[in-house]
Amino acid sequence: MGVFDQAQYDVRCEWGPMGLKALAPISDVVILVDVLSFSTCVDVALSRGAAVIPCRWKDARAADLAAQRDALLAGPRGTDALSLSPASLRAMPADVRLVLPSPNGSALSMATGATPTFAGCLRNAAAVARAATAFGRRIAVIPAGERWHSEDDSLRPALEDLLGAGALISALTGRLSPEAQLAKDAFCGAQSELNTRLMEASSGRELAARGFAEDVVMAAEWNVSSCAPQLVDGTYKNVGT
Repeated sequence: MGVFDQAQYDVRCEWGPMGLKALAPISDVVILVDVLSFSTCVDVALSRGAAVIPCRWKDARAADLAAQRDALLAGPRGTDALSLSPASLRAMPADVRLVLPSPNGSALSMATGATPTFAGCLRNAAAVARAATAFGRRIAVIPAGERWHSEDDSLRPALEDLLGAGALISALTGRLSPEAQLAKDAFCGAQSELNTRLMEASSGRELAARGFAEDVVMAAEWNVSSCAPQLVDGTYKNVGT
């Protein structure tokens, strides 16, 4: 990737699958950020004492994975089942393993290779930053973004993930790439009104229109969690203190 790998900086930031491909191999640790809603769901579930198994598929392969791992499979959002809705996970039992399909956060989780990987969000920014630094100074923060489902499957940079990435970067030390600095600046500018910013952003408006405004409220909470979700053998586990 050469000029695009931000290798001269300690803290790097780039978007989505291609950003992950460029930065993960030359970084000591990767932090994936999918605020609405994969990373927030992982935080909520692990804070309850559960574990989350990422899965990029929503078809029979997800059910097969759940059976293989003796885990529950998250259901569609809006049902009574556990799902990709943070609110649905608030009262989930401890010691549950949950297969959580997601086209963004889960797909990225399954593509980080051998690089140590964390799932970060606004809720756990300080805790994840603290845990990630134990692996080294070269840290890649990857905002997942969304997809233009109605037109094609291309990346849509999402405000909530930019702010989540910025929250994590603001808790890290070291020389920031220009991309990382921009994310930090965006977060610092929005820090006093995160709930409003997420509610008014396209992704937040979409969820609220579908009846999931509570998910946006939960995702906008900053540093309310000490959970540090690390991907270990294909499962996110809490390594926070």
